[in-house]
Amino acid sequence: MTVKFLGTGTSQGVPVIACDCPVCTSPNVKDNRLRSSVLVELEGKNIVIDTGPDFRYQMLRAHVTHLDAVLFTHSHKDHVAGLDDVRAFNRQQGAAVDIYGTRDVHEALQREFYYAFSAKRYPGVPMLNLHEITSAPFRLFGHDVVPIEVMHYMMPVLGFRIGHFTYITDAKTVDDSQVEKMAGTRVLVVNALQRDAHISHFTLAEAVAFAQRIGAEQTYFTHISHRLGLHSEVEGELPRGIHLAYDGLELIIP
Repeated sequence: MTVKFLGTGTSQGVPVIACDCPVCTSPNVKDNRLRSSVLVELEGKNIVIDTGPDFRYQMLRAHVTHLDAVLFTHSHKDHVAGLDDVRAFNRQQGAAVDIYGTRDVHEALQREFYYAFSAKRYPGVPMLNLHEITSAPFRLFGHDVVPIEVMHYMMPVLGFRIGHFTYITDAKTVDDSQVEKMAGTRVLVVNALQRDAHISHFTLAEAVAFAQRIGAEQTYFTHISHRLGLHSEVEGELPRGIHLAYDGLELIIP
């Protein structure tokens, strides 16, 4: 399995006008972050987790030539807004793309992209096969996918475990029953928004504590705000085996 980070940033706290903070003006490409998403390459199949507003550019930048499935963590705009651009893969592949999400996610997609589900479909609209999932494991391309429910303040959000890889974003609290699902994970990805307290996201300190609780061989932080600080500085503060992810980082997971 290969995991490529398409984006490691967040809409949280990002200015809508030019910002002269050290991160936004940094010449280090590791400080240039698109919205959080990963590409999982599994035996020739391409699976994307979340299609945020940067989805189109992320696909172009990563030279992705086919897309087999999309998994959604939740329905917030910074995780679903780019779904319309799936249409390019529909056209190239001549088929719909399989979309996996909870009922709440599907209802949000049907509102936001109503034209893709209309009885009278306009030629060229996205073709989407919706597959409803719950917290129960499901099969995808011959592999078990284990949903992990975390709380984003009061909103349930799904993380996903595939083999020895676990991906969690937008978490603030995680029940013990869900932690048990991560036992034996070799590579953990989890959100670390900023240093200051936040109502719905792990802070850096909380993310470190969570990573140490899970005990994966390697942990990578994502969903990073510019408020966290420069990549090179934060990376140097982290315990052994814990890192800041960055856009374009690629991992090979046995």
